Amino acid sequence: MGTSIVLTFMSVIMIDPLPIHRPNIVFILADDLGWGDLRSNNPASKIDTPVLDRLARDGIRFTDAHSDSAVCTPTRYGIMTGRHSWRSRLKRGVLGGLSPALIESDRPTLASFLREQGYRTACVGKWHLGMNWAIHPGKTVSSLGIELQSQVDNVDYTQKISHGPTKLGFDSFFGIAASLDMVPYTYIVDDHVLVPPTATREFPMIHGGANPAKTRRGPGAPDFSDDKVLPDFISHAVAFIEESTRSNDAKPFFLYLPLAAPHTPIAPTEAYRGASGLTPYADFLMQTDAGIGEVIAAIERSGQKENTLIIVSSDNGFAPLAGFDELVAKGHHPSGPFRGHKADLYEGGHRVPLIVRWPTAIKAGQVSTSLVCLNDLFATLAEIVQAPLPAGGAEDSVSFAALFVDPTQPCREELVSLSQNGSLALRQGDWKYLECPGSGGWSYPRPGVDRTDSLAPVQLFDLRADPAESKNRALDHPEIVQRLARRLSEIRAGRPDTLQPK
Repeated sequence: MGTSIVLTFMSVIMIDPLPIHRPNIVFILADDLGWGDLRSNNPASKIDTPVLDRLARDGIRFTDAHSDSAVCTPTRYGIMTGRHSWRSRLKRGVLGGLSPALIESDRPTLASFLREQGYRTACVGKWHLGMNWAIHPGKTVSSLGIELQSQVDNVDYTQKISHGPTKLGFDSFFGIAASLDMVPYTYIVDDHVLVPPTATREFPMIHGGANPAKTRRGPGAPDFSDDKVLPDFISHAVAFIEESTRSNDAKPFFLYLPLAAPHTPIAPTEAYRGASGLTPYADFLMQTDAGIGEVIAAIERSGQKENTLIIVSSDNGFAPLAGFDELVAKGHHPSGPFRGHKADLYEGGHRVPLIVRWPTAIKAGQVSTSLVCLNDLFATLAEIVQAPLPAGGAEDSVSFAALFVDPTQPCREELVSLSQNGSLALRQGDWKYLECPGSGGWSYPRPGVDRTDSLAPVQLFDLRADPAESKNRALDHPEIVQRLARRLSEIRAGRPDTLQPK
């Protein structure tokens, strides 16, 4: 597979000044964007997303793409390392803004790999993979979970940060430590805060909504405003593109743009409040779509449209706190035809939008139904730049570059998914095995909340016949349950996912 795709790419004309096998790469990761939020995936969507829908028409759209996990941090670990997050120290849940670094110091990352291939690398946005803050003597912060309220003042914000993005392959970083509802509420530039978080801050979870909930209370910069974060990320991303394309050193660039939107706090600017006629989340998504449009416009102004690979996806499914039930009542289903939402093992938790545009190498208007995972970006980009995967890295990554040429090709034979509470699911073909009786997340049946003693201890779904996962077939097919349970045990014990097509 690797040879054929390289030959196909190399047969395309050369782009001055960059050869086609070294395109600029822009990876935009939305935060909590549902599969069914985009009309390109879900024609019944009631939210206007013209930029992303046009991007899908101009490139290839993957209908069976998945994040590594149904929540933030583990998915980001998988993207950066090409490795399942549950192979790391983090077995469940997410990190906080003050958590120490999760990515191991000796582990190759997507950024360090591309930098070794001659790329200028930048991260603009939400990190959420931990970084080593300076801790006041005698104090601590939680290492594998969100910091306690009593710990938010235990960091010395005047000191430099170690083992952040710039120690993991990025030449520069502008962003925030974690989700926008987590402390500290201040921007970080490379290895230090831009403005010391000397004030105590919190924000409404949903601006303009009836929900009275607020973000976690804690240190923030006095002038930090949650509704400025999305515009600030977009402007810094545009500036990086403009600077990189003006440079005379002929280096290609890799921009990782993990947005903090449309995750809570739902904070559309005044110009977008009420724009959707639906909910504040829908307004915020419309603003996010427009912001992505500004990034795309910057690429096109630079003259590098043909040789820039743009990838857009989401870290997991729609978050219920953003108004799932309200949207469904108004005829919009954020998960489309799928069951569940963020945190769940059900499809709504980890089936995500994935759109790729690369005009020189990808024909417009393509759709692939092949199974792919965001962990696979590492191997895919390695194949495109014609470099071997780094030793000891990206062991759970499978290249899907061949699908750019022929979207009907099979890619993954199997996929493991992780829920909020650490439960796993294994997908093989149309069959999906869940090792738990409930969602593993935040939808019914919820682990530790809803009674599951009357349910079968495991679940098996035929996604071809039942994409909504409405009928558990575990009792009907014990031989399939046994086979998939055995295979999941093998993978958990250390054998990577199958790396060959069917």
